[in-house]
Amino acid sequence: MLGGGFNTLVRDGGLRGVVARLAGLREVEIDAEGRVRAEAGASHAQLTRFCAERGRAGLEFGVGIPGTIGGWVAMNAGTREREVKDVIAAVEIFDPEEGLVRELARAELRFAYRTAELPPGSVVLAARFDTTADDPDAIRERQKRGLAQRRATQPVDQPSCGSVFVNPAGDFAGRLIEAAGLKGAREGAAEISRLHANFIVNNGGARAGDVLRLIERAREAVRAKFGVALETEVKIVGAEP
Repeated sequence: MLGGGFNTLVRDGGLRGVVARLAGLREVEIDAEGRVRAEAGASHAQLTRFCAERGRAGLEFGVGIPGTIGGWVAMNAGTREREVKDVIAAVEIFDPEEGLVRELARAELRFAYRTAELPPGSVVLAARFDTTADDPDAIRERQKRGLAQRRATQPVDQPSCGSVFVNPAGDFAGRLIEAAGLKGAREGAAEISRLHANFIVNNGGARAGDVLRLIERAREAVRAKFGVALETEVKIVGAEP
């Protein structure tokens, strides 16, 4: 199952199987209680723009976080200040074992750093978010500040597979990689971002193998220098060439 494809790296041998992309599920609406319901294929830009236009606050942290709502839920997307778990009211899933669509309330959901515990094999179809009423201009201003901060600290204007590593407890993967001297390191057309070392950017024509080699270089350098074993946040799928 694929949303926007962010935080995903497909090996150069491709994926031998069927990929179901949920990009057609893009409806966003608001209910009488002020909860915003967004289908799995709706983008971060679509959702946050909808909230600003209708004066619904609470999701400003999502401005600039790439991907679609299904991926947001599955990865518990967020920032240092707020995550999906803090605003989610319910998730609609398709349960393949039962062959049914059902809704899971917040109390039935468990989230951790960049992950959500969902029934095995289930597919996120939509999510409901708690929001509060606020002035649309004030919401837009907060969104504008958040996006400016993201642009100043992350390579949002360059193609990448998103944050590569999970932040280890009490530290930041980007800081460790930079301190290990790998900011700007290259393999082919792939480069560890000079703006934020936990991103690997594609300078044009990079292959998945280039990115994977940089991932291993970063792991080895951080382990050797700090004794920390970095775990990947990006989902690596597909076959070797």
